Amino acid sequence: MHQAPAVVVGVDGSCSATAAALWAIDEAVSRDIPVRLLHAVPHRDGPTTTDDIDRASDIVDTAAAAIEATGKHVKVETQIASGDVAQVLLDQARRAAMLCIGSSGRVHAGIGHRQSTALAVARSANCPVAVIHSPTAAAGVSCVVAEVDDTAAGDLVLRRGIDEALLRAIPLRVVTAWPASYPDVQGGSSATMTRMVRTRLQRRLSAWREHHPGLDARAVAVPGNILNYLARHRDEIALAIVPHGRGAGIAELVSTTPPSSAPDLSFNVLICEPAGDD
Repeated sequence: MHQAPAVVVGVDGSCSATAAALWAIDEAVSRDIPVRLLHAVPHRDGPTTTDDIDRASDIVDTAAAAIEATGKHVKVETQIASGDVAQVLLDQARRAAMLCIGSSGRVHAGIGHRQSTALAVARSANCPVAVIHSPTAAAGVSCVVAEVDDTAAGDLVLRRGIDEALLRAIPLRVVTAWPASYPDVQGGSSATMTRMVRTRLQRRLSAWREHHPGLDARAVAVPGNILNYLARHRDEIALAIVPHGRGAGIAELVSTTPPSSAPDLSFNVLICEPAGDD
């Protein structure tokens, strides 16, 4: 049966899944489409039991109640499916406007684990995927960070970043790491290259500022890996937006169990849908 577009949220009863459901509200309202709460009952030996269905119903009903408690006017749909959790979510992603999942949950072990549901979905979904932490992880945050380069994927990240900054009424920081994205600016001082890269970004932002006078957007150029920027500013970041190609390496950006040598970058992440050059 054909389903109309929706913002699909994978729910499993965990705190981060509930946070994902709440985060999805504004996404759905801005598109005038429903939030669809989806719970997948994993395959086991033998048929799905009545207890399985009752437990699944409780999970989606609890998430729906959390949305209703916000008082925001959004249509909520609920769905229960049986099968591999990642595959059920990927099937929904084919028709979804966006897929939202918790960074850790009761079914998967957390996005820091290579075999997590979140990682599998982020790698393969053909729609934007938001990976959401618990609400406490977002306390006191202040900006959207978009990782942008000169590719079609970078253009898509920029558009998504502008949309999210306007939707959530917070500043946007458009970040490019060099020299990997700009091989033509080799040589010269670090300060000179930083200025050159930042000037390119400023030109790209100028047209967007004309269309959206209220947009608070700043270009940031950093040497090396953007991971260093994210680590330094992790307490200020509400949402990091990255290209689809980052899906395979998303454990670098958000991890519930990071290596002891790595900081816990506990902010929300939006992985864009594939672009023409992904």
